[in-house]
Amino acid sequence: MARPSKTQDNLVYAGVWLACFAPLLWLAWRGFSGDLGANPIETLIRQLGVWGLRLLLVGLAITPAARLLKKPRLVCFRRTIGLFAFAYIALHLCSYIGVDLFFDWGQLWKDILKRPFITLGMAGFLLLIPLAVTSTNGWVIRMGRAAWQRLHRLVYVVVALGVAHYYLLVKADHRPPLVYGAVFLLLMGWRVWEARKKMLPRMAGELSQSD
Repeated sequence: MARPSKTQDNLVYAGVWLACFAPLLWLAWRGFSGDLGANPIETLIRQLGVWGLRLLLVGLAITPAARLLKKPRLVCFRRTIGLFAFAYIALHLCSYIGVDLFFDWGQLWKDILKRPFITLGMAGFLLLIPLAVTSTNGWVIRMGRAAWQRLHRLVYVVVALGVAHYYLLVKADHRPPLVYGAVFLLLMGWRVWEARKKMLPRMAGELSQSD
């Protein structure tokens, strides 16, 4: 099979960037047209966080999709999507601190200590920072691929914290966070299954040697 041309690669990357930017443009348009509901600040903050969580799940889905569809080049887009997820979550936090709290750092600290969903959300964001910082090829070389991969498995903890943060945040309809939680469990289940498949031949080899 012929390798896609550089022009095709650039077009696909442009499509990925546009798809990742689209929710932000949509939210900006809704804000401009006064379509963010009765509490626009709350809607904006929540939607930024939700889109960050969605993009994290999309990033986790890329590896199984690449394997199942036999399209290994899909993995090339994982870093871009992950960085966009970080950007949305950073905007979610900055909007909460700047627009909702008006940079009242004392109130922020009280919220972190007293409101469990804030505690979980902040923990998830702090764990996401080193993943965003070390996302470049240069960091892979400096750390070594094995250590880099171990660090980036923190994304599983980040997504779990994000789902829990969202579940505790909503007061009435818990179906959306439950759906995201189910998707996360499905993606983690696939990873456990794949790891088990890799382990079985190794275990069989060790047993045959012991015989």
